[in-house]
Amino acid sequence: MHRNKQSGFTLIEVLVALTIIAIALAAGVQASSTLINSADRQRESMLAQVCIENVFIEMRLKNLGGKERLSPGETDFECQQAGINYSVALVTNSTLNPQMLRLEATAKNEMGENLLTLSSVLGPP
Repeated sequence: MHRNKQSGFTLIEVLVALTIIAIALAAGVQASSTLINSADRQRESMLAQVCIENVFIEMRLKNLGGKERLSPGETDFECQQAGINYSVALVTNSTLNPQMLRLEATAKNEMGENLLTLSSVLGPP
């Protein structure tokens, strides 16, 4: 008896191979998406930090002249970085040292989400 041997893959083997490839590609797409989202968050956080630092520098420069001394309270600032509008809420508090002020600034994006909060102190001029 002679049997015909055909070489090749069965339909089941091809489907299993395609399933494995599809799972691997889906994992790659998910990893890429996560990396892109992480890079976006890092970029937004860095731009928010620049806005907050600009506010701190502005307060130090005003204080340096000695003409305008900050008092405890809250002040809002607008900042645009890389075409994105941020709002910075600066809260000024007194400290145990009457010549020092505590500055706490929170940056929010256009949707009102808190991105970053930084604190600093403002000393005498």
